[in-house]
Amino acid sequence: MNGFRRPEMGARPSRRRLPADQPIALDALPPELLVQVLSHVPPRALVTRCRAVCRAWRDVVDGPTVWLLQLARDRSAEGRALYAVAQRCPPNNEDEEFPLCALARYCLRAPLGRNLIFNSCGEQGFRGWEVEHGGNGWAVEKNLTLVPGAPSQTCFVTSFQWCFKRQLVDLVMEGVWQELLDSAQIEICVADWWGARENCGCIYRLRVRLLDVYEHEVVKFSASPNPVLQWTERGCRQVSHVFTNFGKGIRYVSFEQYGRDTRSWVGHYGALVTHSSVRVRVRLS
Repeated sequence: MNGFRRPEMGARPSRRRLPADQPIALDALPPELLVQVLSHVPPRALVTRCRAVCRAWRDVVDGPTVWLLQLARDRSAEGRALYAVAQRCPPNNEDEEFPLCALARYCLRAPLGRNLIFNSCGEQGFRGWEVEHGGNGWAVEKNLTLVPGAPSQTCFVTSFQWCFKRQLVDLVMEGVWQELLDSAQIEICVADWWGARENCGCIYRLRVRLLDVYEHEVVKFSASPNPVLQWTERGCRQVSHVFTNFGKGIRYVSFEQYGRDTRSWVGHYGALVTHSSVRVRVRLS
C-alpha cells in the first residue's frame, strides 16, 4: 500500500511526546485554593515569609480562614473542642493593640497546655519576676530533692523576713483571644511546689488572682499551708487549683508567692519555691 511502511521485526513503535502541562503559579490560584495551600504552611513561616510575598497573600494570612483550617486539623479531643469554640466565639479582629489577627497569635504562641510562667525555677535568676527582698533577700539554689517535671532542678529560697515575688501573665499576649476567655469553656490551672530545709522550719503563702484589663481583681485563690516545723520533714510538695466559670473580662493572672523561715536565722533558710505554673485548657465536658 502506497505510503505505508511496515515496522521492522523487533522495532519499538514510536510514541509522540505530549506537551507537558505548564505549572500553575501560586499567585494564579483562585483565592479559595490559595487559602487551602497556605493552610499547610507552618504558622511562623506564614507570618514571617508568606505574608510579605504580595498583598493577596498578606490578606490571606491576616484573615481568619487559613488559621481556622489549621485548627481543624487537630483531631484530638481538645483540638476538636477548641475548633468548636473558635467557630462559636470567633475573635474580634478589630483590636489595634496587636499587629496580627487573634487566631494567628494563638497558632504562633500555642498557649493551651503550655506553662505561661516564665523562668519558673529560677534557672534565669529573677528574670520575669517582680521581687521584694526581706531579711537577706531571695536566693536561687539547687533543689534538695527531685521535683518531677521541673524544667530545671533549681529553686527560689526565702530568708528570715517575709520575701515576696510576683509574675503577671497576660493571657491575651500569650495567644488566648478574649472571646475564648469569655466563652466559659476555658479553665486556668495553677500550681506551685514548695518545701523546707530539714534543719529549719518555714512559712509559705500563695495567692493567685485573676484580673481584668484594668488589673482589678475578679477572683482569687489563696493557699496558707501549716508551717513546716524544724526537723520534721525535707523536700517539696505541690499546691494547685483550677479556676472554672470565672466569668467574662479576665485578661491577667497575677501569681504571687510569700515565704520566710521560722527561726530568724541569717541567710536563706526559709521556704523554697519552684516549678510554678499557669496553664490554660479547654473544658471538654
